[in-house]
Amino acid sequence: MFFNSRRSTVHATHGMVATSQPLAAVAGLRVLMAGGNAVDAAVTAAATLNVVEPMSTGVGGDVFALIWRAADQAVVALNGSGRAPRAASIDDLRARGHRRMPAFGPLSISVPGTVHGWEMLLDAEGTISLADALQPAIDYAEQGFPVSDIIGFQWQQQEDKLAALPSGQELLVNGRAPREGELMRLPTLAKTLRAVAEGGSAAFYNGPIARAMADFVQEQGGWLSENDLAAHHSDWDEPIKTDYRGVTCWECPPNGQGIIALEALNIVEGFDIAGMGPQSADRYHHLIEATRLGFADAFEYLADPRCAEVPVALWTSQEYADGRRGLIDPARAMDTVPYGKMTPGSDTVYISVVDGAGNACSLINSVFANFGSGLVVPGAGIVLHNRASLFSVNPEHPNALAGGKRPFHTIIPALATRNGELWLSYGVMGGFMQPQGHLQVITNMVDFGMDAQAALDALRFQVAGDAVWLEGDVDNDVVAGLHRRGHRVNVMHGPQRGGAGGMGGGQVISRDPESGVLSGGSEPRKDGAAVGW
Repeated sequence: MFFNSRRSTVHATHGMVATSQPLAAVAGLRVLMAGGNAVDAAVTAAATLNVVEPMSTGVGGDVFALIWRAADQAVVALNGSGRAPRAASIDDLRARGHRRMPAFGPLSISVPGTVHGWEMLLDAEGTISLADALQPAIDYAEQGFPVSDIIGFQWQQQEDKLAALPSGQELLVNGRAPREGELMRLPTLAKTLRAVAEGGSAAFYNGPIARAMADFVQEQGGWLSENDLAAHHSDWDEPIKTDYRGVTCWECPPNGQGIIALEALNIVEGFDIAGMGPQSADRYHHLIEATRLGFADAFEYLADPRCAEVPVALWTSQEYADGRRGLIDPARAMDTVPYGKMTPGSDTVYISVVDGAGNACSLINSVFANFGSGLVVPGAGIVLHNRASLFSVNPEHPNALAGGKRPFHTIIPALATRNGELWLSYGVMGGFMQPQGHLQVITNMVDFGMDAQAALDALRFQVAGDAVWLEGDVDNDVVAGLHRRGHRVNVMHGPQRGGAGGMGGGQVISRDPESGVLSGGSEPRKDGAAVGW
């Protein structure tokens, strides 16, 4: 029933950080111990992850955050994702011989939104400067850090990608990835982080760093320009939510895919999930089918709401879920999953931190694929992400590639409240695993009363196209039951390594509103830790 992590839930009262690498978790915790708040600690941990887990996140990627402000019991959402370069167009892409968005390379690069997002978070909700938040990352980049197990494995899997261009050597040691326990330094990235610490986000989006990024991408055949970088800005958004059995689940709005998790939760609320048992073929079947319905809608409607009509209000409504739920046959998987008919309306690496005052910051930072586009800016150590790869090349699609538009985005932080009080700060990293990870964690905790660590240890499924993947320790009766219902089942054997290629990388912190006790769990399939004081 559970991934064999042998981890216990961590408990504390003054503050807690949970993320995918222990050095980053401790960097965030030190900020809390020095009097900083949840946002301060989250940005510090995120910056540190840029150094100690550089294949997953960094200044060349994007950031989203949900913040719980205890003082006024409010949730606010930050969209720190970048937009397509102004020169990007479907016609130009097709003229170059492409029939779909390239997964990697210069044409997969949109503007990196991370640095401005960090600065905006700290300016509005933090108490420390961006320079202070970057200092632990700078120290590790200059002085070195010992590479952890799973991160070392993922680094090794990307040696060819980094070696494709000379600047990728900045993230290798004599042409190879660092090994577990090896001391690794990233001096060119340290230089970039120091420049940002001294000059703020302006030093990243204007001047020599911006010029180096734009020149390099254009030399490789991409669209990114200095003007694109100079025009970038993050946005505060109205978060979206739904109620699941008395728990209010919060997500960032589109262009992120958190709306898939909310739709799936709305659908399965109409079934007796608790009565099915946590590791039964019945529960797997109903959650899988709800997930498939959510993705069908997302691939039809999800886009940048500032550039296209996205029917958020209808999509998250109970009435819409009622109609989608009716498509689920308890005895048979859908052969094909149709998207729903929506009438357009007027509505438009993961880190969890909770501080001693009860504020929370649920933050996700990412370069998408491991080492993103594969382009590392020479002399800067910046891994440029490949988020533009998620645009559609169908000009009629809401998510069609266009200059100045944000793409469909996979990274989604989450919060949950109960009776108007913070209950959970959580997320599950890993590409399209993320909304289905949110669904499974919430049902684990709400329907089956699991604590933070148990909810992450529980075996998972991942829907991928028309197939579903299960973890190798799943009971044979579950596999057989899903086969009988017509599911295309694959079982994932061997060690799980987290991320988009596995069952995801989650972190959960819960808070007891009466005692203030924080309880944290960290993904057993990754290197990370939940730490508190």
